[in-house]
Amino acid sequence: MLIKHGIAVSPGIAIAQPMVLGVEDYRIPRQTIDHSSARSPHDATAAEVQRLRAALDKLSDEIAANEALAAEHLGKEAAAIFAAHLLLTRDPKLAQEIEKLIREANHSAEYASSQVLRRYAKSLQNLGNSYLAERAADIFDLERGLLRHLLGEQREDLAHLTAPVVVLAHNLTPSETAGLSREHVKAFVTEVGGATSHTAILAGALEIPALVGVGSFLADASGGELVIVDGNLGQLIIDPDKDTLARYEQIRSLQQSRQQLLRTSGEGIASTNDGVRILVQGNIEFPEEAAHASARGADGIGLYRTEFLYMGGLRERTEEEHYLAYKEVIRAFGDRPVTIRTLDVGSDKIPNSLRPVLQEAPNPELGLRSVRISLEYVDLFKTQLRAILRAATGGDVRLMFPLVSSLPELRQAKMILRDVMEDLDEEGIPFAGDIQIGMMVEVPSAALRADEFAKEVDFFSIGTNDLIQYTLAADRTDPLVAKYYNAADPAVLMLIQNVVRAAENAGIPVTVCGQMSSDPKYLPLLVGMGLRQISVMPQAIPVLKDLIRRISVPEAVEIAERVRTFETARDIDLFLKKELDRLLALERSTPALAETY
Repeated sequence: MLIKHGIAVSPGIAIAQPMVLGVEDYRIPRQTIDHSSARSPHDATAAEVQRLRAALDKLSDEIAANEALAAEHLGKEAAAIFAAHLLLTRDPKLAQEIEKLIREANHSAEYASSQVLRRYAKSLQNLGNSYLAERAADIFDLERGLLRHLLGEQREDLAHLTAPVVVLAHNLTPSETAGLSREHVKAFVTEVGGATSHTAILAGALEIPALVGVGSFLADASGGELVIVDGNLGQLIIDPDKDTLARYEQIRSLQQSRQQLLRTSGEGIASTNDGVRILVQGNIEFPEEAAHASARGADGIGLYRTEFLYMGGLRERTEEEHYLAYKEVIRAFGDRPVTIRTLDVGSDKIPNSLRPVLQEAPNPELGLRSVRISLEYVDLFKTQLRAILRAATGGDVRLMFPLVSSLPELRQAKMILRDVMEDLDEEGIPFAGDIQIGMMVEVPSAALRADEFAKEVDFFSIGTNDLIQYTLAADRTDPLVAKYYNAADPAVLMLIQNVVRAAENAGIPVTVCGQMSSDPKYLPLLVGMGLRQISVMPQAIPVLKDLIRRISVPEAVEIAERVRTFETARDIDLFLKKELDRLLALERSTPALAETY
């Protein structure tokens, strides 16, 4: 049993066989030999050994052909790479080691091959020599080729899985994450990534346990054993022993029961214990999530991220496709508000049509992204605006522009919106001409000039994920600077307070919709700073509603005043954790529920 630790980005427990990506794209269907169709155990073992030898022969022939091709077109140096592969594939010692596991441990040919080759790769990685460590990639390449010949047409990909798996990868792009089979992918774990990466956000949207930033572990997972993902403690357990497996199966069962209890806490309105209403809305990525958010008690949708309409396909979505996606969410929420954010791509979210332009950016986070792309590609922007305005006739819909950094940007976006309204009017197409217009406050320039922006919008929504990284100069996806990325930093809190104050002065509502708002320890602080509505991942709604009912506004204000006296994020973080523990210790009407915080 091997335990690895990472950053927990989506809670829950998952137990399944792994599917390792980036190294091999195959799920090993069975760990042991199937004796059911053989006349005797000996016959089954002999057949498995024969399958292995046949696969090794096919792989050797394939590599030899590649060696000849490389020698002819690329020269001897390139051919030498394949020659080294061929030597290992034809090495009798390799076949003997694999066959030994088949005969003595009853392992399937796939599982035995993976076990031996992963052991070779890990030995190279542990030698302390960077050149030899890089050669581990050659071993993984051989493993992929051998599994391909063993499994043949049994290969599975992310979109066409047939059995439950835990996806293990070096990294997953947002579009890859969005394309995961929700029925069969029970969790995912990546070697890299940060707590607020878009991939992490999507894990919450998919409502599956997930860890990121685990560090190197792919060589430790063969694909045939079980793995456990603990999205609560941030643990990946490879090949658990019987006691650990039994304990986690019990925990998983308990948490499933607890989810039923949570649902009742999401019902009804959420008011502090001194009677102040706090709106708890949902953040969603996909139209079908609207039903999940509504079932958990969402007071509306505070952030409908629309960029994944643009991801994963080779063509742009039509106006009608946008319209139908928006209508599905609006219909699910009736008279409750739905805030639709316009296209927010760039950084690590790149549509195929814009890939040639955006991938060349030396620093994507500071390049052409979000509202700047909409202002650059106006036809793309107008298609989305037309669909939103048309769909908005069916409910209480608000429109929001992302990552606005200057007044000219905001005014240009509003001008294009007016042009679209005029076009729809001339065409006689019904649309919502009185739609509320808001902006995301995600960069320091917008937070510092919030008073001026407040005169030109109907509402603010503070996107803390980007606001933190731009304020503290810490890439939210880079584990090397993860320690510098902290929502509790005094500079970040000062900017949030400035935005809240500006909104109060202008008489417009303000929401916090970043992941900070989904973290229970920040809720009393945000209420104390004057926030009266938040937008969070759907599974957090019942937890936060329960917590709101435990606090009073004077208590929250006192917490906010105490926070202003601290100089460091660490001190603030420790204080907020202690306050959360104190609040949960008071009048626990539902003790089991408190364990979910």
